[in-house]
Amino acid sequence: MRIKAIFNRDGGTFRTADMAQVCAMATEIFSVRGHELECFVVRGSEILPVLAAAVRDADALIAGGGDGTISAAAGVAWKAGLPLGVVPAGTMNLFARSLHIPLDLRGALETLAASPVRAVDIASVNGRPFVHQFSAGLHARMVRMRDAKTYASRLGKIAASARAALGVMLKPPRFEVVFDIDHDGRSERRIVSAISISNNPFGDRPLFFADELTGGRLGVYLTDALEPWGVAKLAFYIVRGRMKENAAVTAATAETIRLHFPRHPRGARCVVDGELVRMPDRLEVRIHPGELLVLAPAAAAGA
Repeated sequence: MRIKAIFNRDGGTFRTADMAQVCAMATEIFSVRGHELECFVVRGSEILPVLAAAVRDADALIAGGGDGTISAAAGVAWKAGLPLGVVPAGTMNLFARSLHIPLDLRGALETLAASPVRAVDIASVNGRPFVHQFSAGLHARMVRMRDAKTYASRLGKIAASARAALGVMLKPPRFEVVFDIDHDGRSERRIVSAISISNNPFGDRPLFFADELTGGRLGVYLTDALEPWGVAKLAFYIVRGRMKENAAVTAATAETIRLHFPRHPRGARCVVDGELVRMPDRLEVRIHPGELLVLAPAAAAGA
C-alpha cells in the first residue's frame, strides 16, 4: 500500500522526540512489510490541510499524536473511505487503547505494519465525527479550567488536570437537559452535572475507553446534579473502575440520542474527543456502525 504518515510534532511524546529518526524507523518498518510510506511532520495547526491533501494519492493514512489529532484524522479518513493507522503519542491515547495498539512507538508501528484493514464504528455529534467521547458538564468544565493553566509536558498536563479536577469538585456544574433516545417519542427532562456519550460503551476501568468498537451502540451516561461531596464520591467510584455502580449515574446504550438544553447559557462548551468546542442548544449524537476503516489487530474488531 501507498501510505501517508502525518505526525503532529506538537503532540505529547513527539515534542521531545527526534522526528527524523521517527520517520526513518517508520519507513523501514513498513518497507519490510512491502508498503511504501511517506512521512510528514507538521505542527498541530497544519494537521487538517495536510491530511486533506494526503488522501488524494494514498491507499491508507497513519496519524501520530494525541487524541485530538487522531480524532481529526479519523474524520478525514472516514469521509475519504481510507484506512487509518493510529500512532499514540498523546497523554491518554484512548482510541489507540480501544484498538489494542501498543503504546510504545516501535510497538505501535510494527503492529500497524502487520495489521489487516478492519471496520470499526465511528460516532458523530451534529455531523462532527468523533472516535471516543462527547461530554458536557463536569468534564467540559475541567478541561476548560485545565486549558486556562500553562504546562509544557505530559506530566505538566496531568498536574494541571488534577488541579482543575479539584476546582470542579468544589463547584460542580448543574444544568437542565431534555433527551430522546432512539427517536422513541418519549422525551425525558433531567437536571444533571454531567453527560457523557461514547463510541461504544466504556469498559469497567478507571480510564474511560471502550473494550471493543464494533457493537454498533453509543454508551450514554447521565450523572445527577451533585454537591461537592457527591463529586468526591463519584471520583472514588471512577478510580476503582466502578463508575456505572454509582447511584448518581444512569447508564444506557443507543443508536441515536437527541439533546436539548432549554436554559442554554451563553458561552457553553462541550468536549469532543478531548477538544473544547462551543456547544449548541440542540444536539444529535449518532453511531455509524462499521463505517471507519482502520489498521488494527483482529481483537479490535471483536474477533
